[in-house]
Formats: sequence, C-alpha cells, structure tokens
Amino acid sequence: MENRRPRLVILSGLSGGGKSSALHALEDLGFYCVDNLPGAILPSMIHEIETQPQRYYDVAIGMDVRMGSEDLATLTQALDEISSRLQVSLVFVEADNDALMRRFSETRRRHPLTKETGLGAAIAQERQLLDPLRQRADHIVDTSQTNIHQLRHQIWRLIGGSDESDIQMIVVESFAFKHGVPRDVDFLFDARALPNPHWEKALRPLDGRDQEVIDWLETHTEVTEFKEDIVRFFKRWLPPIAQGQRSLLTIAVGCTGGQHRSVYLSEQIASAFQKDGFVVKTFHRELN
Repeated sequence: MENRRPRLVILSGLSGGGKSSALHALEDLGFYCVDNLPGAILPSMIHEIETQPQRYYDVAIGMDVRMGSEDLATLTQALDEISSRLQVSLVFVEADNDALMRRFSETRRRHPLTKETGLGAAIAQERQLLDPLRQRADHIVDTSQTNIHQLRHQIWRLIGGSDESDIQMIVVESFAFKHGVPRDVDFLFDARALPNPHWEKALRPLDGRDQEVIDWLETHTEVTEFKEDIVRFFKRWLPPIAQGQRSLLTIAVGCTGGQHRSVYLSEQIASAFQKDGFVVKTFHRELN
C-alpha cells in the first residue's frame, strides 16, 4: 500500500441527479461507500478513517439534502478542517430542471423535500440549500445529457486518478453501430468486416458469449487475427499510455447488431487483460 493519507470523497448533489450511481461507480473502484450519513455521525466516521487507515483507505460518503439544513451548514464548515488531515474531494452531481422533472416523472419517486409543495418548488428549494456545498465543490458533474454508464465513466476519470503511472481499470464495451457510437471511449475497433454469425439461423438468437458462437467465429482465421492484433497492440502501447497518468482505459468494439462479433471480441480482449493482472470490466451495451 502506498504511503499516503487516506482519501475521502464527499459525494453530494441534487436528488435525481445521479448521486447514487456515482457512489456505485466509486464502489467499483474499491471505495468503502456510505450513503446518507447523518451529519452527527461524520466526526466518528472521520475518527475511524484516521485510526484504521488499512481498512478505510479510500472512503466515499454520500451526503445530501436529507441531512437537514443544520447538518449541511456544519459539513460545509468542517470540510477545511478535515482536509488538513485527509485527502478530501467534494464532488457535486446535478442536472437541469427539465432532466430532474423527467426523471422523477419516469421513476415515480418522491422528492425528499416534496411535502405540501410541488416538485418544481422542491427542486428550487434543494438548489438553494445545497448551493454552499456546490460552491465549495472540487468537481461539478452535470448529468443532464448523460446516461448512467457515461456518468460512471466520468466518476472513474475524476476520482480514479493516481500519482502512480498505473492503469487501475480497463473497461471493454461492445456496441452496435446501428445504434450509434458510444461516447467517452479511448479506443474504438470496427468488427463489421468479419464473418457474421447472424446469417447462421441456429446462431442468430445466441450472443458472443455462447460456446456455439465462439466455436463458429474461431473457425475463421480473420477473426482470430483481428483479436490477436488488438491484444498485441495494447501489449505494446499500454506502458506508454500508463506513463501518461491514465488510470482508466475504455475500449469499445462495435459490429452491426452488437450481439455476436463485438461481444465475442470484447470478452476475449478482457480475458487477455485479466491474464496480465489488470482489473477489467466488460459491458455489452445492446445486451443490457
């Protein structure tokens, strides 16, 4: 374990902005995560982090308007003092009013400040209460035009940084070109020139993780060569990429439907990285 002070991320923001998804993204990075921590318990949590740094090395705490105005004011005042003892980052997640109204309408969840007022008034009140935290934030993340997967990538990039020249996580994503190219990727590979299992009636309902599809694809030398060329490329260029202080690397592989070729290749590439000791996550956009 490197010799540094424990790291604490305070994650706050507007209800419906994506704070819970951001907290889950930090959990994927190995953070010890606590959501909706009462302000009165924060000093005890800080004490635990300081006295047990091996256990609480990276900690993320979700704190929002549910704390109440008094605890929010106390938190804002305490941040400077805490920062002298821990590595502290404050991340504020928000969205515009139209996005928030739409999300609450779609999920039919109740806004925590909705009592006798309408949703619009509750959002306005929450913005006012949280403004001191927003002004103090180290990072403000606007999720108005961002889906859950893009938000997770943003959080990984913001918080996943390290002083070491080391890639902490590799994300390999499959997708269908017909549904658009994913945003926020570092490398993109086009597998549409490869033989397509879609035209085999027995293979059509399966995907690139099924053994029948794997066996069929691996009978074609161009598929194997394509995969090996990608793996060979990254074995050559990962060290320079890591030297550039890149903690998260996102690779996307696309085909026409995002079901067979891109899924197979993503799984195979991820497996090669795992054998080399990297932390790897796969995501199949069209299958999910």
